[in-house]
Amino acid sequence: MQTTWTESMAVLGRAAEPVQRALNEIATELPFPLLGVDTDYGSEFINYHLKRWCDTRQIQFTRGRPYKKDDNAHIEQKNWTHVRKLLAWDRHDTHEAVAAMNDLYRNELRLWMNLFLPSVKLLKKVRVGSKVRRVYDAACTPFERVKSCPQADPQKMAQLAQLRKRLDPFQLSRAIDRKLERISRLANRRLSPRAEQQTTQGATQQKRPGAGCGKDAHQNHGLGNPAHCGDSHFPTAAPTTNFRLHFKCLDNRGFGYILRWLDRESNLPTCPRQPR
Repeated sequence: MQTTWTESMAVLGRAAEPVQRALNEIATELPFPLLGVDTDYGSEFINYHLKRWCDTRQIQFTRGRPYKKDDNAHIEQKNWTHVRKLLAWDRHDTHEAVAAMNDLYRNELRLWMNLFLPSVKLLKKVRVGSKVRRVYDAACTPFERVKSCPQADPQKMAQLAQLRKRLDPFQLSRAIDRKLERISRLANRRLSPRAEQQTTQGATQQKRPGAGCGKDAHQNHGLGNPAHCGDSHFPTAAPTTNFRLHFKCLDNRGFGYILRWLDRESNLPTCPRQPR
């Protein structure tokens, strides 16, 4: 919270020992001593392996309350900026994908986020009439915040300072993009059985011959602009084979369309006018 320094590590599964090894690696990479670990209530953290690991290194071990994610609000916000914004919601369930993610986390992404990406921290809130004005400090990188902290490791900070002078942030950005493309190709995008069945049925219906009517006629059109088809759902300049009736829902959800398909050559019955 004080320095906003972030270390990430991907683990395949929720076993206790891989999580412990990942935490051990993160603790060795931090440029300051690790004094406490605050986790959620998942079984990958609440176990005797992690408790023994914290007791051996004299690290305070605490957890948040069940179903109270705001207890770790400063960590939960990193799920978007450091994980979802880069990797989205794709499924990675292979050792090759996890190795590629950790290769990105340990090298380019770690250096980019901590050495070159500045952020601001909220200092106070001032109420001005009916509005609340937020006051932030000057934008600083996590490296600069750790450098001003007395608990920082001087040897590691000197190494990071030399590394920062040699690195080019634009080259780091291009390397991150290349690795993200490779990770995206390793994602498992299998569909659920129901989705695969619907996809198969849709492909079978498109192969059936016949003009059909209504939606079938719209699906049987070939490639090209659908607006050029006679039974298209796209509005044309002068529709001759269909007309639209506009209606508004009772709950004001907006306007919809009622489509009625008419045959050009059919004789529609006309209602005789009743004398008044």
